[in-house]
Amino acid sequence: MDTLLALDRELFYFINRTLANTPADWFFALITDRIVTLAILIPLLFVLVLRGGKRAWIFVPLLVLAIAAGDQFNSEFLKEWVGRLRPCRSLDDVRTLVHCGAGKSFPSSHAVNMFAAATMTHFFYPRARVWVFLYASLVALSRVYCGVHYPLDVLAGALEGSLIAFLFYTLWRLAARRWSLLALPSADRR
Repeated sequence: MDTLLALDRELFYFINRTLANTPADWFFALITDRIVTLAILIPLLFVLVLRGGKRAWIFVPLLVLAIAAGDQFNSEFLKEWVGRLRPCRSLDDVRTLVHCGAGKSFPSSHAVNMFAAATMTHFFYPRARVWVFLYASLVALSRVYCGVHYPLDVLAGALEGSLIAFLFYTLWRLAARRWSLLALPSADRR
């Protein structure tokens, strides 16, 4: 375990310090901002609900539930249980480009939320999968680059978010088999 944590710390410094440059500082500080992400996602979801038909009416609530459940489980339970301090609170010479945050580090809630969203999108809109996973990966990477999470934090968050989305998607599929009202019309299935 000590070796893994040492590698995690070395990779953190490589991303946070060695790769540092002014354009990346600007880009990653912008993309890690929740307000920016919400400013992109809320209008997209609004348009999707208005124009997306039954698929969107099922997708959006499942997306919101998966993100809310993942965020609460992660922030209120898992981070506190693990208790890992953020690198900006526990390491020297960290380049911190955004507010460090008072919470714990492992797993990254940004990664949980973004990968829950990407995974749920993958299930309902598979043609968008490359773009949503790319965006989720950039947000996760931004957390390390900006100095507020270790690489293992974002990897664990990505896995957790994906699993939570898979769980909600699976529960919906089971419910749709039982209650046809929740099922997509056959022409609207993948």
